[in-house]
Amino acid sequence: MDSNIFLFLCSSFADVAPLLEQTSPIELREKIVTFIPTASIPESYTEYVGLGREALEKLGLRVETLDVSEASAEEIEVSLSRGDVIYISGGNTFYLLQELKRKGAEKLIKREIERGKPYIGESAGAMILAPSIKYVQLMNEIQVAPELISFAALGLISKYPLPHYQCFPFVEIGETVISTFGGQLSLVPITNHQAIIVRGGEFTIVTKE
Repeated sequence: MDSNIFLFLCSSFADVAPLLEQTSPIELREKIVTFIPTASIPESYTEYVGLGREALEKLGLRVETLDVSEASAEEIEVSLSRGDVIYISGGNTFYLLQELKRKGAEKLIKREIERGKPYIGESAGAMILAPSIKYVQLMNEIQVAPELISFAALGLISKYPLPHYQCFPFVEIGETVISTFGGQLSLVPITNHQAIIVRGGEFTIVTKE
């Protein structure tokens, strides 16, 4: 993995935002964050999107929203290039990956990350960096992404984040994912108060006290 890569992967960004301030490789104030809420579109509960945005603004970031499902390929490229940080919020991981692939955005995001642009992934936004999102079918409805023909995800990390571990209402689902896939995949369970920090090839789990 490229040594200049910085990933901040979490379950609930609003709960761990101070950890980003402590670990970020860049000064966050006045930087532009490309904020992608696309995963939340098919969901009935979306309060976390607003909370994530507020948490970013409290850190001094300037939030520019990019809904990949609505934007043109050109708008996506311009927005990702202009931003200093990329943020993908939670929601349905299958729908998110479908839309990223449909617009070619997953290649652009991968390119920006590999060039050293810090990336924040919340829940679905964390899981799409794994090699595959097949394991997510126990957590998300797959039928909202009828055009998704492959579970192959961005593959920027070799491990598989498991957000909301031991947190309501995902307590039983989290254990089911571990019992089903734990023997096959390198799962990394995190609670709503933890984040996975990836710098180069180094994985660290940090917890907000």
